[in-house]
Amino acid sequence: MPLRRLLVFVSLALVVDTSAYAAITPLLPALSDEHDLTKSAVGVLSAAYPAGTLLLSLPAAWLVTRIGPKDTVVTGLAVLAVASLAFGLAGSAQLLVGARFLQGGAAAGLWAGALAWLVGVAPRERRAEAIGAAVGAAIAGALAGPVLGAAADATSVLAVFSAYVAVPLAMIAWATRLPGAEAVAGMGFGALRAALGERRMRGGMWLMALPAIGFGAVNTLVPLRLDDLGAGAAVIASAFLLAVVLEAAMSPVVGRVADRRGPVLPARIGLAAGGLAVAMLPVAGSVVVLVLVVAVVAPLLGMLWAPAMTLLTHGAEARGLDVAFGFGLANMAWGIGATVGASGGGALADATADAAPYLLLSAAALATAAVLTGVQRSAAGQAIR
Repeated sequence: MPLRRLLVFVSLALVVDTSAYAAITPLLPALSDEHDLTKSAVGVLSAAYPAGTLLLSLPAAWLVTRIGPKDTVVTGLAVLAVASLAFGLAGSAQLLVGARFLQGGAAAGLWAGALAWLVGVAPRERRAEAIGAAVGAAIAGALAGPVLGAAADATSVLAVFSAYVAVPLAMIAWATRLPGAEAVAGMGFGALRAALGERRMRGGMWLMALPAIGFGAVNTLVPLRLDDLGAGAAVIASAFLLAVVLEAAMSPVVGRVADRRGPVLPARIGLAAGGLAVAMLPVAGSVVVLVLVVAVVAPLLGMLWAPAMTLLTHGAEARGLDVAFGFGLANMAWGIGATVGASGGGALADATADAAPYLLLSAAALATAAVLTGVQRSAAGQAIR
């Protein structure tokens, strides 16, 4: 199958997922009021999606090695359709959490299958670029999420999510016309032990987890802060639309740089600049300033996605693992980070102030940038000698 054709399908499949994930952001203030939720409870609702991805990340990777990437993607799309309808029908906070958890589980299969399919077709020297393009499209798909959420806030959650179900069903129909890649037997769950022994995979997992922590906290706390400042659902949706436009534009560029200069350089830039930008979130005292800061934070933290996945792919190959397990571990790391960022960020903000989770994230990003700088200088020194 030509790479470009598959890239279009994979990109759109990931768009379907990210739009579902991002749809809740402008709905959080209304759901908080409707169900009388604290910041901690809002954090749990935000964390339900990544928690589902986390718990099903390795089973999804195992499924890719058993039934193949295509069938895994189709399964993920089908479960996402059912879970999205359940979210529209949910009448309590508990059911909303359950539906979001199921959506996140579907995403684990969708991402592991789609990216394994893509990497299996792309030439090695173009993998980071292909991954960056797919991730960039997926981020752009998050544009639809705030629009969905704002529409649901203005009309009906049930009506909007019932209509949304048609999208993953259409993608399933498209997938049936594409040739599938064969399943490749992997190492099973013993792959986790092998992966953790590989330095590049450990580094890749951390570079997935750290921005996920940041986005988890931002997606939980910023909508509530904007609501406190007087912004409605449409303004909140617009703020996140601007952020994802910039993040999506950055991702393919980062992928090309990672192919040519290695993944460490763009990761260092994103960590250092992103760490400084995150520290500005607690001092943004107006709607306009907060929107602008979020628009800066998102693309900088988003610079870490392509380098992280590149490290995981290279590390998986070095250990003789199916690349599906590399992406399964990426899902796991993202799920851990987003769950911690959303639930932990909400709980910490409840106990102290919004500044606490932001400043902890900033310190972690700057410390990681310093470590990577040392690693790159050491590698350069060894190359000279």
